[in-house]
Amino acid sequence: MTGTDDVLLVHGGTPLEGEIRVRGAKNLVPKAMVAALLGSEPSRLRNVPDIRDVRVVRGLLQLHGVTVRGGEEAAELVLDPSHVESANVADIDAHAGSSRIPILFCGPLLHRLGHAFIPGLGGCDIGGRPIDFHFDVLRQFGAVIEKRPEGQYLEAPHGLRGTKIKLPYPSVGTTEQVLLTAVLAEGVTELSNAAVEPEIEDLICVLQKMGAMISMDTDRTIRITGVDKLGGYNHQALPDRLEAASWACAALATEGSVYVRGAGQREMMTFLNTYRRVGGQFEIDNDGIRFWHPGGPLKAIALETDVHPGFQTDWQQPLVVALTQASGLSIVHETVYESRLGFTEALNQMGAHIQLYRECLGGTPCRFGQRNFLHSAVVSGPTKLQAADLVIPDLRGGFSYLIAALAAQGTSRVHGIDLINRGYENFMEKLPALGAKVELPA
Repeated sequence: MTGTDDVLLVHGGTPLEGEIRVRGAKNLVPKAMVAALLGSEPSRLRNVPDIRDVRVVRGLLQLHGVTVRGGEEAAELVLDPSHVESANVADIDAHAGSSRIPILFCGPLLHRLGHAFIPGLGGCDIGGRPIDFHFDVLRQFGAVIEKRPEGQYLEAPHGLRGTKIKLPYPSVGTTEQVLLTAVLAEGVTELSNAAVEPEIEDLICVLQKMGAMISMDTDRTIRITGVDKLGGYNHQALPDRLEAASWACAALATEGSVYVRGAGQREMMTFLNTYRRVGGQFEIDNDGIRFWHPGGPLKAIALETDVHPGFQTDWQQPLVVALTQASGLSIVHETVYESRLGFTEALNQMGAHIQLYRECLGGTPCRFGQRNFLHSAVVSGPTKLQAADLVIPDLRGGFSYLIAALAAQGTSRVHGIDLINRGYENFMEKLPALGAKVELPA
């Protein structure tokens, strides 16, 4: 168990009502910060959330000689890469902690310094996210990788050259790796079966502002023509659609109403359709989206996660909590991460009826179908949730436990809440602002 400073007491049963703000996307902002390494001039990034992943990347950039300071407006960073230098191996390791983002420093550091070092990597334990993809890609560009006791050491003795890459699966992280490496590589890079998430498009916008030549085709092919030099950028990060959806699900599960200032319709279209199918309602204006439970029973649905433009895997866990309150049998088929449904065990302890299956239920067969993973769920509802002792397993699962505790009768102890800081800005202030009854234990 964790210490008391990492525990939250949640007194459930109160609808969330009010307004919160979401800032820039966790899945874009740290990557845009890494992109600043590629430039010969300072960059300005606006709408930056105060989350741990941003602080980790800020520290890693500073270790490598990048000056990072606040800008003229709130939530703005100015990144000056004029004096990039090698960093101490132990410092990198200590600072990287459990983050996986250091892997994206490889391409930019190879371009700027001719070498890079990557420590062992962490991140959320929700299934295989092999970094081998990244190293295979970097080798194709011409990197030489040496495994050392403290991590991986990379060099590019003949520089980096454009290449043709076909991904076996449209991995977001590997697509980011290719973009950050190809923009200054010699010649043309063609990436097929690329991820095309809104955060990837926004990263491409950042790189294009710096002077990169990148085109996206409708068949998931991205072509990058390497240039000799990149400048800085001035960019406002797109809003965090994953955090916005989490608060939307919290409104639904607690029978409340939450206005999410900063949420955008375009990148949430698939989620909004599903929210409406379940019975949730929303209203969009120029500044955000209001989400609410209209009263009456919610509807059971069949749902399948997929890469963009499908239903995002990060939307699945918060929505499953709301589905425990829907009438009938909901079917959820997780096709992105093989182990992402493990969080449902705790929901069952709270009174939910969720059964996991190895088969691909309610949709098309996926790559996990014959591999013994519990990656489909049947949710039977509605069920009254009761308070419990909960230990947060990962970022989205953790926020989902918070939602369950808020919807449950009684007082839950939620352990490991610090993990939620990785991706949810100021959530400890936002909860009371919405009327949630939460407190740190005395």
